[in-house]
Amino acid sequence: MRKIIVLSMITLDGVMQAPGGPEEDTSGGFEYGGWVAPYFDEVYGKLIEKQLAPAEYLLGRKTFEIFAGYWPQHADYWPGINDGTKYVMSRTMEKSDWENTVFIKSPADIEKLKKSEGPDIQVHGSGELIQLLLENDLVDEFWLKIHPLTIGKGKRLFDKGTMPAAFTLTESSATPSGVIVANYKRAGAVRTGTVGV
Repeated sequence: MRKIIVLSMITLDGVMQAPGGPEEDTSGGFEYGGWVAPYFDEVYGKLIEKQLAPAEYLLGRKTFEIFAGYWPQHADYWPGINDGTKYVMSRTMEKSDWENTVFIKSPADIEKLKKSEGPDIQVHGSGELIQLLLENDLVDEFWLKIHPLTIGKGKRLFDKGTMPAAFTLTESSATPSGVIVANYKRAGAVRTGTVGV
């Protein structure tokens, strides 16, 4: 079975909206786009390169449109982005000029995709899609880059509808600029108990 891996840049208060630039996503009056830039150092760059290895991708429509407008002409920075299959969750789009794009419409389609043969599937950006994945318990791993700032408003990685789940830390490091990089793997249901005194 293929894994669905969510790769996300977030703030300490969980905001994931518009990390890359001021115009990336201004919905809801968001004014802080580009908040990642002050933390980009050499170590951060190498971590990003590692995560841009060839893969297959699951994207929401808005993220797909941003990617399709940029990455086909800049694939030298992201090797394999054009060749990798891009599965796009959309109820309105049905075709694209970007090669290797497949459109899907429901959580059931994603479940079928997970059960098919092939490499693991990465989810980049795609805030609304991530909420759908969390509501339907379809996320196997999180690869998070947690930035040392709070914004207070904006789209959050974990929002309403997230199913209770436990995760195991599989890898972690910190950059000189204070970004914590943490990879988590699904570890079953939430366990409860009493803390001894």
